[in-house]
Amino acid sequence: MAQKRDYYEVLGVQKGSNKDQIKDAYRKLALQYHPDRNKDPGAEDKFKEISEAYAVLSDDQKRAQYDNLGHAGFDQRYTSEDIFRGADFDSVFRDMGFGDLFRTIFGGAGGFGGYEERNRGQDVGFDLEVTLEEAAKGTEREIEIPRTERCDTCSGSGTQPGTQAKTCPRCGGAGRVQNMHKVGFATYMQVSACPTCKGRGRIIETHCSNCRGSGLVRKRRKITVKVPPGIDEGTQLRLRGEGEMTASEGEPGDLYVIIHVRQHPQFAREGDDLWHVAIITYPEAALGAEIVVPTLDGPTTIKVRPGTQVGEVITLRGKGMPRFRGYGRGDLLVRLGIRVPEKLTGTQRALLEQLSKEFGTDSQTKSRKFRL
Repeated sequence: MAQKRDYYEVLGVQKGSNKDQIKDAYRKLALQYHPDRNKDPGAEDKFKEISEAYAVLSDDQKRAQYDNLGHAGFDQRYTSEDIFRGADFDSVFRDMGFGDLFRTIFGGAGGFGGYEERNRGQDVGFDLEVTLEEAAKGTEREIEIPRTERCDTCSGSGTQPGTQAKTCPRCGGAGRVQNMHKVGFATYMQVSACPTCKGRGRIIETHCSNCRGSGLVRKRRKITVKVPPGIDEGTQLRLRGEGEMTASEGEPGDLYVIIHVRQHPQFAREGDDLWHVAIITYPEAALGAEIVVPTLDGPTTIKVRPGTQVGEVITLRGKGMPRFRGYGRGDLLVRLGIRVPEKLTGTQRALLEQLSKEFGTDSQTKSRKFRL
């Protein structure tokens, strides 16, 4: 697979550009490379590339993660469908009739046309908090989500049992209508949901008493979520078919579980690596010692070399986080600090004064040398 170009380079904008600048840049490029206008062999691929860049940079959360992780880290956390999900293309091409072509090119990702296909339910989002240990080892969590499901009384038809709906006279049961728009010398066809039947293709005369004709009712459903090892803050898990249902036909939407990793009292995470601060005494730093530090697998003993300086780092290979959707683990980096006692006993003070004389730190007799 060819390496992707930087999204800012693709749109020709600076990294600090605001949303309006990004939208303007995308609109100009999209009009230039849109396959309806540009019949060059590479126009469609170029159009896909700039659309992907816009979908990421126009979304604050995706843009922040891309800026922090770059393409390699970002692509591990987002599928193509995740990238286009929720992107606002409708406001860019409003009244220009490009909606259905977006679906043709991208396979329906993102909801491009300004209306949802009537044979697919809405997607649902859920925020799930896990501990660092759960994120490292993976876990299963049961969540409860509110969503629309088909009415049991009318089986999603919306009609009162014993009655029937009639075909919509405006769309002939198709659920869609076509409108023609002219832009300059070009004419575009836009397909939208039928306003008479609201895309259902049928008109209900006697509504179901339970769902009041919608064919849908609101319920709370318990769902088990499998959290894979190594998952990071902000990662989205897609549960296909666990979103909102449609009334009578078509597939349900998807459930997107957004993972939030709770802050840990002993570890700070940096990608696949973990950081821990271990505090040792001055004698341990000077003479060397063995100390016990925590890891995700339990306490372990490490050696502190004689003459250790404040801020030195000891790396424990393979003791960090599992690599999400990859192999191996990151490292645990232990940064060493020295504990200075706030109160001294008489014996301690005498010993330290004697040590100070041994080091020759008396400013009246010897000059001090500082190591930076």
